[in-house]
Amino acid sequence: MVLPLLTLPVVEALTAAAAAGVAVLNCSLDLGRSVTAVVPASGSFAVDGQLYPLPARAKERTVYHFDGTDFVPVSRYGTALYKLVPTEWGPPTFEIDGIKMLPTAQGSPYVDAEQKVAWVQPRGRQVLDTCGGLGYFAACAVAAGARTVLSYEKSAEVLWLRTLNPWSPVPGSVLTLTQGDITQEISRLATRSVGAILHDPPRFGIAGELYSQAFYHELARVLEAGGRLFHYTGSPNKLTSGRDVPNEVTKRLRQAGFTTTLKGDGVLAVRG
Repeated sequence: MVLPLLTLPVVEALTAAAAAGVAVLNCSLDLGRSVTAVVPASGSFAVDGQLYPLPARAKERTVYHFDGTDFVPVSRYGTALYKLVPTEWGPPTFEIDGIKMLPTAQGSPYVDAEQKVAWVQPRGRQVLDTCGGLGYFAACAVAAGARTVLSYEKSAEVLWLRTLNPWSPVPGSVLTLTQGDITQEISRLATRSVGAILHDPPRFGIAGELYSQAFYHELARVLEAGGRLFHYTGSPNKLTSGRDVPNEVTKRLRQAGFTTTLKGDGVLAVRG
């Protein structure tokens, strides 16, 4: 087992079990991926003979990992604060300066990714995953039978979060993960070289270049005729500014040669 991950409910369950004199508690130490037999004790717990201290003050909306001495939050500050955030569904989301990057209100972000991947029909195709994030799109594309998945992620902090997230896929023969800015890396891809695209960029205010007309033309260039693109947009600022990002994206994608349909919380586009 990898080093354990803790959340507030797990810490509370271990604390209560120790107080009640429970000899062994079956609980998850990997955000719901599996169940492990844990020996609770006052202020600590043991797994496979290894003793770990419980964090003194566990907080909600925080995942903790063991740094060799104590349990500390899975968060790192780079150009912003990047933080892994637990969900009731198991697979975590993450935040950049407090802005949630994956939808979790209605269900698991992993199940959400499965649905969106199904819309682009990746089986047997080479798939471009433009903004890898925690890797849920890529993992679901691999599971759905993609021939290869080319995944790109610009942020070193997000890549670090992936190393501690048990729900993030490990690169291998089908999935390649490249640290790089897709707006620059896409020029290296051959014309009509991918059969499907998954585009899940940060909000426009954070990464406006990923919504630009020039970038959409590049997406059209690398995608095969008839290939599908799902572009996550959400509806940021719609209530406060009246801005309609999905329809702005739709107009630009059409100018780049796509036919488009508003789908879920984004745009499904087909290359003409």
